[in-house]
Formats: sequence, C-alpha cells, structure tokens
Amino acid sequence: MTPDELVPAIPMPCAHVLPDGRVGTINPAMAALFGEAIRGRHYITAFRQPALIDRIEAALAEGTRQEGRYSGRQAGQDTTHVATISPIGSNGRPGGCLVFLEDMTHLEEAGERRSEFVANVSHELRTPLTAISGFIETLRGPARDDPEARARFLDIMERETRRMNRLVDDLLSLARVEDVERMRPPEEVDVAELLSGAVRGLHPQAERRSVTLALSGCDLPARAPGDPDQLTQVFTNLVENAIKYGREGGRVDISLERLDDAQLLKGPGLKITVADDGEGIDERHLGRLTERFYRVDSHRSRGMGGTGLGLAIVKHIVNRHRGRLRIESKAGQGSTFSVFLPLD
Repeated sequence: MTPDELVPAIPMPCAHVLPDGRVGTINPAMAALFGEAIRGRHYITAFRQPALIDRIEAALAEGTRQEGRYSGRQAGQDTTHVATISPIGSNGRPGGCLVFLEDMTHLEEAGERRSEFVANVSHELRTPLTAISGFIETLRGPARDDPEARARFLDIMERETRRMNRLVDDLLSLARVEDVERMRPPEEVDVAELLSGAVRGLHPQAERRSVTLALSGCDLPARAPGDPDQLTQVFTNLVENAIKYGREGGRVDISLERLDDAQLLKGPGLKITVADDGEGIDERHLGRLTERFYRVDSHRSRGMGGTGLGLAIVKHIVNRHRGRLRIESKAGQGSTFSVFLPLD
C-alpha cells in the first residue's frame, strides 16, 4: 500500500513528508488542523514549530522513529498533540516519513483540573484546620483557666469541624455522582412527591430567616425517570440556596410545570423552578456558578456553611438525568434556577 492510499485511511491527523522535505498526501484530519494549502510546501513552512520541525529533520536524516510535541490552537482553544514521525521506504530507498499527531488536549486538561481540584480542597481544609490548631494551642496556654474563652473557642472549633464534615460529605457525593453520570436512572419516580418532601424538610430553616416558601404544581403526580435520592438532593440544594442567599423575610417560589414540548429537551418534560426575591447575581458570574468551589461571595458563602460544591453536584445530577439546568439572575432582581427533566 502506497502512502497515497494509506494516509487518507488513518483517523488521526497524518501527513506524508517526501524525501525532499515537501509535504505530500495529507488526510482530512491534518487538513483541518493546517489547511489544504500545506500540501506541496516544505515541512518547515508548513508546520512552523521548531520542536516538530527538528523531529521531522532527524527522522529524515537518521531514518529513525522520532517523537515530539506540537502545541497549537483550534476553535479558540489551546491544543496539545503528541507527534510521532516514522520513516518509510522500500528496497533500501528512502520514502520520506509519515507524521502522526495524536490529540492529548483532553488529558492535559484533565491533569490541570485534578491539580486545581487538589489545590482547592487543600485550601478549603487548611483554613478550618489552622483555626482549630490555633484554638487548641490557646486552650492549652493562655485560656487554660478562662471558662468564658474556653466555651467561645469550643463553639468555634465545633463550627469549623462541622464545616469540614460538610466539605467531606460533598466531596464524596460529587465522586458518587460522577461515577454513575453516564448511566441514566432506570426507575420511574414521582417528581411532585420528591419536590414536596424536600420543601417540607426545609420549612424550619426558612422560618429561622422568616422566609416564605410557596410551592405550586405538586397537587398531581408527575412521574419521570429518575434517582429519588439524587433528585431530592437537587431540589434541597436549590431551595436551601434560595433561603440562604435570598432576602431575609423574603419569599421563595417553587413550582412544578408539565411541558408537552420542552425546547431544551426536544420533547415532553418537567420544569422545576426555584425563584427568590433576593439581591440577585451579577451576570458575569452566571456562567461559572456550577464550577467546583466557585463562589460569588466567598466570605458570605463560608459564613453560611457553603462548600462551593453544591451547584457542581446539581449540574452532574441533572446531566445524569439527561436534563438541563438554567440560571437567570440580575443584580437587585432575585435569581431563578430551573431544572428541566425529560419524561422519556
């Protein structure tokens, strides 16, 4: 099989560099990266990256397989490819080399996300641990015989310990959700009953902030494929956030609506809406609210016991149910969180 026959059949970006250094046959994947215009040009002007050019030069000169990296940009994003350059020929006659590019961008991004995640978790745990360590040292020293200070410090230590427990619980919950995200729940549940139960469980918390919870649309059953525990977690998280970050003495409207043709779902579905009348969220934050550990107001969120993982968990659960999450808010006009769940 000649390079002209072989190269187009290779799924990854591939080009045949002729013995004289010109680019011969390229496949569609390589054309998508560099354009059709590189065909017939010298590899130096075609690829224009010293690291890759050096490897091609070595492969042609030494007749040995070479490996390197190619960093580019595609669709507005940085990309990373591993380049493999394999000399070819027959009967002792050089035939140039084949240049293969394997896209490793997703692995690079995954590594960066893991590093960022570990750094964030370390930071979140370090703050309460530092506080607890400092209070223990104080209780053993200056506050040893001060009952009032001891009681105050123990209260703070208990609060910080609860915060760490919440963080660990959310991390475990996030891990469990990610493990099953590709598997859609097989059972059918009554979403109206789950939503009503979640709201009932949050009435005491709402009363402490004098917040009115208004629930509508749950008089009749609304059955859909779903995981009851995970959906309850979604509804609890959204309503609890509305209570915490909405207006004290305000109102939270929770509604369930049946849609014959939900545009976001391309078919029939359920729409669950949680709306508060609080101070709202600036539009520049909306696109990042479901990122892990992203907080609009870090100090306020931590003070209210937030871990920065709640909406990330909600997003993964909704994705598992093949649903959609939409967030609408403007500063000073409250926030509305909508979950769309398909009926089939």
